[in-house]
Amino acid sequence: MPFEERSIMSQREEFCRLAVVEGANKRELCRRFGIGPATAYKWLRRFQADGPAGLAERSRRPRTSPGRSTAEAEALVLAVRAEHPAWGGRKIRRVLENEGAPAVPAASTVTAILRRHGRLDGPGAGERRAFVRFEHERPNDLWQMDFKGHFALGEGRCHPLTVLDDHSRYALAIEACGDEKDGTVRGRLAAVFRRYGLPRRILADNGSPWGSSGGEITALAVWLIDLGVGVSHGRPYHPQTQGKEERFHRSLKAEVLDGRCFADLGRAQAAFDGWRGVYNTKRPHEALDLAAPASRYRVSPRAMPEAVAPPAYEAEAHVRTVCQGNTISFEGRRIKAPKALAGKRVALRATDTDGLFDLCYRSHALAKLDLRQNTVKPVHHVPEHPSTLSPV
Repeated sequence: MPFEERSIMSQREEFCRLAVVEGANKRELCRRFGIGPATAYKWLRRFQADGPAGLAERSRRPRTSPGRSTAEAEALVLAVRAEHPAWGGRKIRRVLENEGAPAVPAASTVTAILRRHGRLDGPGAGERRAFVRFEHERPNDLWQMDFKGHFALGEGRCHPLTVLDDHSRYALAIEACGDEKDGTVRGRLAAVFRRYGLPRRILADNGSPWGSSGGEITALAVWLIDLGVGVSHGRPYHPQTQGKEERFHRSLKAEVLDGRCFADLGRAQAAFDGWRGVYNTKRPHEALDLAAPASRYRVSPRAMPEAVAPPAYEAEAHVRTVCQGNTISFEGRRIKAPKALAGKRVALRATDTDGLFDLCYRSHALAKLDLRQNTVKPVHHVPEHPSTLSPV
């Protein structure tokens, strides 16, 4: 089966970049991308010989010529800026270096060229800013997921769904969705899981469909937990918990959405696909020492399962089935359970404190049950470290 019609070039390049990583399982990647081994190895040979240009039906533009003058070097800077109006001096300089341009000016000189030609606004534009940030140690340890604010189309509205790997900043998905419903998110995530595998944990905010303001687990979270994916939520009223997503959305707005109108979801998706390829493979990322996210990303070895086994609990756990009315019975009490777990088996696990139990679904703690106080308090799962805004 060939590559999908949508964004054929970007899919070819993404496949090749993932396949050339040391230790990559090429056969598994072929399955996830839906292509045969013969086709895959043909594009790999071209990619290894000529880079991304080798994937474009042998059509290549000359990059540079020797002996360019300063005026010509300046023209190169302005050409990159014209193609990417939101990029500053450091990104443009790194791109020119990567493309083999001769006598590339220093980043400060590139910034001065942009300012001289009126391409930067304000006295501090293009200057480096200090950030303190945290990132997870390995790819797929944590993915961040959120909807960017919707915008109007010629027909209807677009709700961009974005998924970002915390370690590498690799954009796993930018999806043009017509709504923000559970079924829409689940369908898009299933496609992402089949291609990139399962993360250890996903971080989302507290709104629908990710979670509820009262901390109750949702059907989407139950689906993720069934797949073996941990679920965390940002601290209420603290958007900086998902700082990398927030910063990614700012870049998406500046480089794709500002000043543009799309007729429909298909046109918006085409723009998202094109920019995602640039963002992952070409655009220098300041938080990664000006490397591109693709240089740090590896697909997850955990493939999405075709079927999910029912939960199995240890012998000492008190196992109950959530019955009609969304309650369970324990120690003579009726305890309210999340409606998303109706008909499912949950466990009450004793803690080190007498009378205090953890109400769990699989390994995910839902609430603290205190028989002494006769209270049930939801457990709010927050990330181990805050994800601060970081330069991109």
